[in-house]
Amino acid sequence: MGTTFIFLGALIFCAHLFAAFFHRSRVPDVLFLVLIGILLGPVLGWVMPDMLGGVGSLFASITLVFILIDSGIDMSISNLKRYWVGIVQVTFYSFCLSMVVAMTVVHYMVGLEWMPSLLLGSMVAGTGSSIVIPIIKQMKISSQTQVVLTLESAISGVLCIVVALALMEGFKMGTVNVVQIVGNVLASFIIAVIIGCFGGLVWSALLRRVRQLQNSMFLTPAFVFVIYGVTEALGFSGAIAALAFGIVLGNALYLEHSLIRRIVRRPLPRMQSLTDNEKSFFKEMVFILKTFFFVYIGISIPFTDPEALLWGAVVAGALFVGRFLLVFLVGRHNTRTDRLIVSIMIPKGLVSAVLASMPVEINRAAGTIIIPHAERIECMVYSIIFSSIVFCSVLVLLCRKRLIDTDYKPEQYEVYDYE
Repeated sequence: MGTTFIFLGALIFCAHLFAAFFHRSRVPDVLFLVLIGILLGPVLGWVMPDMLGGVGSLFASITLVFILIDSGIDMSISNLKRYWVGIVQVTFYSFCLSMVVAMTVVHYMVGLEWMPSLLLGSMVAGTGSSIVIPIIKQMKISSQTQVVLTLESAISGVLCIVVALALMEGFKMGTVNVVQIVGNVLASFIIAVIIGCFGGLVWSALLRRVRQLQNSMFLTPAFVFVIYGVTEALGFSGAIAALAFGIVLGNALYLEHSLIRRIVRRPLPRMQSLTDNEKSFFKEMVFILKTFFFVYIGISIPFTDPEALLWGAVVAGALFVGRFLLVFLVGRHNTRTDRLIVSIMIPKGLVSAVLASMPVEINRAAGTIIIPHAERIECMVYSIIFSSIVFCSVLVLLCRKRLIDTDYKPEQYEVYDYE
C-alpha cells in the first residue's frame, strides 16, 4: 500500500515535469504518460486492465466529463457562430474519409471482410477529446483552431458511437439500416445539446445560492454528472451534453444580456458564470485526471497479437496521410499554422477504446461468433490508438515553434474558412 502511494505522488510530480518539458521542447506530455502505462502494464505486468474492473472505464468517463466542461467554459459563443461552417465541414469530411481509409486498408491489406472492416473504420474515424483538448490547450494556436478541433473531437465521438453501435446491431439482425443510423446521429446530437443547455441555464441561475453552501466547489461537477448520466440513460450523448453545459456556463452573462432577457421579458434570477477560483479548480482536476487517464490508456493496450499491432500502426499512418490530403484540399485558404495543427490533431482516445471491446463482449454473451474477427479488431483498434498518439506527439515535436508560430497573427486571421 505504501508503494502505491509513493507511485501516485511521484506520478503527479512527473506529470508536472512532463508538462514543463512540453512547453520547452514541444514533446507532448501525454506520450510519456502512455509509455509509463505500457511499462506498468504490458511490459512489467504490475497492473492489468482486469485488476481495475469497471473502475477503469468509469474513471475514463469522469475524466472526459471534466475535460469537456473545462473546454466548454473557455469557449466563446461568438466564435461558435463565426466558425460553425468550418466545424461542420471538418467533422463530416474527416469522419467519412477516415472511415473509408481505415476500412480500405484493413480489407485489402489485412484481409478482413468488408463489414468487419467498416466496423473497425467507424470505431477510429473520430478524434479523442480527452487527448486533443489537453494538447491544444498547451499550444499557442488561434482561437478558431481551438474551437474547430474541440467541437470536432466531441461531435466525431458521437458519430463513432452511433455508427459503430448501428453496425454491431446490423451484425445481430443481418442487415444495416442507413436511415436509422442518420436519425440516431441527429437525435443523439440535438437532444443532448438541448439537455446540456437547459442544465447549464438552470445551474447558472442557481449558482448564487449554491455558493452560500459550505464546501460547494464540488457541486458544479456533481450536477454535470447528473446531466451526463440522465443523457446517457436516455440513449443520447452525455459527452455532448457536458460540453453544451460548459459552453452555457462559460457564456452565462453573454446569454443573459443578448438573448434570454429579450425572449423572457420579466424578472429572472441573475445568471452567474464561474469565478476564477472555480475555473482554477476545474483546470487542476483536469490536469490530475488527465495524468492518470493516459497511464490507464497505456495499461490497456494489449500486445497479444503482434501482427495486428503492426497493421494497426499502418492504419494509423494511413489516417494521418488522408487527413493531410483533406486539409490541403479544403483548407488552402487558412494559415500554415491552422493547416499544420488541424492535420496532426487526429489521435484516437476513450470512445475508440470502449467501442473496441464491445464485439468481443457481444460474441461472448451470445456464445457464438456474431461479429467475425472480434479479437483482432480489438487489438488493432488499441494499436491504432497508441500509434496515433505517438504519431501526433512526434508531429507536434517536428512542428517546432519556428514552424507553428511564425505566420500566426490573431489580428490578421479572423475566420477559419473551409471551402
